[in-house]
Amino acid sequence: MQLILFFHHNKDTSAGGDGAEVIYSLRNSDRLSSIISDNMSAAGQNVRKYYQRRLPSNPDLDYYYILRETPSNESIIVEYGFADSTGDDVNQLKNNWQDLTEAVVKSLAEYMGVPYKPIVSADSYIVKSGDTLWSIARNNGLTVDELKRINNLSNNALSIGQVLKLKSTSGGGETYTVKSGDTLYNIANRFGLSVSELKSMNDLSTNNLSIGQVLKVKKNTSAPEENNKEYYIVKSGDNLYKIANMFDTDVSELKRLNNLTNNLLSIGQKLIVPSSKNYQVYTVKSGDTLYSIARDFNTTVSGIQNLNNLTTSNLSIGQKLLIP
Repeated sequence: MQLILFFHHNKDTSAGGDGAEVIYSLRNSDRLSSIISDNMSAAGQNVRKYYQRRLPSNPDLDYYYILRETPSNESIIVEYGFADSTGDDVNQLKNNWQDLTEAVVKSLAEYMGVPYKPIVSADSYIVKSGDTLWSIARNNGLTVDELKRINNLSNNALSIGQVLKLKSTSGGGETYTVKSGDTLYNIANRFGLSVSELKSMNDLSTNNLSIGQVLKVKKNTSAPEENNKEYYIVKSGDNLYKIANMFDTDVSELKRLNNLTNNLLSIGQKLIVPSSKNYQVYTVKSGDTLYSIARDFNTTVSGIQNLNNLTTSNLSIGQKLLIP
């Protein structure tokens, strides 16, 4: 079997494109394109689509000359991203090109049924059987959120043999490029900041954001005693009693730690909470269950229920859970 791949970076003449595309020839199936798409997504790039395109003047022929003129081969065009992207393509192509090309190499090995041996640096980790994000983060001095952010992970699912980065390769995570659907609240929450802190760091006078806008998100490390504190970001429906109960303390202690003179809270407010190394906070996402969360963090359903005083297995998106 002969396999030919063509690589190029796309340019959208109408501007505004963002993400990878994979085009396969009319004579081939979509299996390899599907594998490449999955692995590029796992490497952090959003894949717009994988598809075939026909020549308008003769629908029996491929639209692209390079596919049309390489008959009897498995031929695929991989477009890694848009050179004029208003999203995060430009930064990804500059900083993460090795991860994206390695994703294609991994795809080829999987497609052809040969062993894949990833390139592993001193700042990387290969997932083994029994690993969870929590155990890997703990063993490498990270939080689960940090590990997910460094590797562009949207969930806690891992696969054996997956390579995880343990350090950021894009400036230490000092900046963040705004994407469609982002708000100051979800960006601040992602980086352990309050909305007011994020606005202050970026000299913002309003909550308005624009796609492609670059925000500073790195905390000031000049005060190490601040970095050692643990925080909680207030969300809709929270009150001091509920938060105090979550962190095994009382309302008066929360008010003392945060110099509060009343019980009023605002969404996005950052509260200092009692430090504890026996748990971490997890935010419930769509599709989560107590069983799946317990499995991902190598704990038990009853352990999570007891720590959070849960009387049922019902969860709500955005709910904060303490994980033992």
